[in-house]
Amino acid sequence: MADYKPPFTITNKILEYISSIMEKIGKLDNYSNLNKMPVLRRNNKIESIHSSLKIEANSLSLNQVKDVIDGKLVLGSKKEIQEVKNAYKVYEMIKEFDPYSLDDLKKAHGVLTYLTVEESGKFRKGNEGVFDEIGNCIHVCPPPEQVNTLMNDLFNWMKENKEKVHPLILSSVFHYEFVFIHPFSDGNGRTSRLWQNVILSNWKDIFEYIPIESQLLKYQNEYYDAIAKCNKAGNSTIFIEFMLNMFDKILDEFMNNTSISLTDETININKILSVMEINKPLTANEIMIKLGINSKETLRKTYLDPAIKKGLIRQTIPDKPTSKRQMYYKVKNTL
Repeated sequence: MADYKPPFTITNKILEYISSIMEKIGKLDNYSNLNKMPVLRRNNKIESIHSSLKIEANSLSLNQVKDVIDGKLVLGSKKEIQEVKNAYKVYEMIKEFDPYSLDDLKKAHGVLTYLTVEESGKFRKGNEGVFDEIGNCIHVCPPPEQVNTLMNDLFNWMKENKEKVHPLILSSVFHYEFVFIHPFSDGNGRTSRLWQNVILSNWKDIFEYIPIESQLLKYQNEYYDAIAKCNKAGNSTIFIEFMLNMFDKILDEFMNNTSISLTDETININKILSVMEINKPLTANEIMIKLGINSKETLRKTYLDPAIKKGLIRQTIPDKPTSKRQMYYKVKNTL
């Protein structure tokens, strides 16, 4: 339908959130050293994956998710472990997807649900409903014969309006409309959150560093409540306001807790952070090998002391006793 338009209203609250978000993004855009901090991007990507899967009842802890991604043996269900592997692979592909390509969305769903869903990468063929915790049906999804048309209409609307509708609004409209249509037999929640990331990362690189899924996990009840209210109202306005509030909050946390992103830090602090991972302590010798230096004095004065002073790295003692007592160094969590 050429005249298809998802129903929503631009409210004063939406405009206020966009103004606040854009001000924060402007500060982060001016900080060029972010792209020299792969550890920050990787750790926040893992945080996003863990949170998005946990929203869908995956029971693996954050540390277990990290171990799966690092190729370590993890005790857990085969399906949950496969979900982590799939999610990490597809999140690594975010910049490869065209956010306005329906074929790319199907491809992403195929990667996200590989070996875990029978109709992976294909629209559902059966009727679906959304149920609350006690089994009451709170949303009857459109019948399967309408799914292809509805999804084509949604993507055509996005393509036609990507220069007219602010990306923060457009991506939130997509998120809600996708959940409402429920185009796949499984994996709809994960795919909707992933694709909002695809849209926003295509617009601003900073969104590669923002684990919005962790914010949605914190406000999971409000997330579903906003969707339910929109279903009842027949438009996505409340959900847009909710999502913009989430972005505003997560940017505040990111800016407050990632002090290095807003100050004129030296390239050496970025280097040491780039060779370390959260929850993986390293000895001074191990860090020196990773940095390619052979002087402990250089390590301490040039790299460790500035990072410790900024609260980005801390000294720790290994959990298990060792024959030689060594001091370990550990990256502090960013969020």
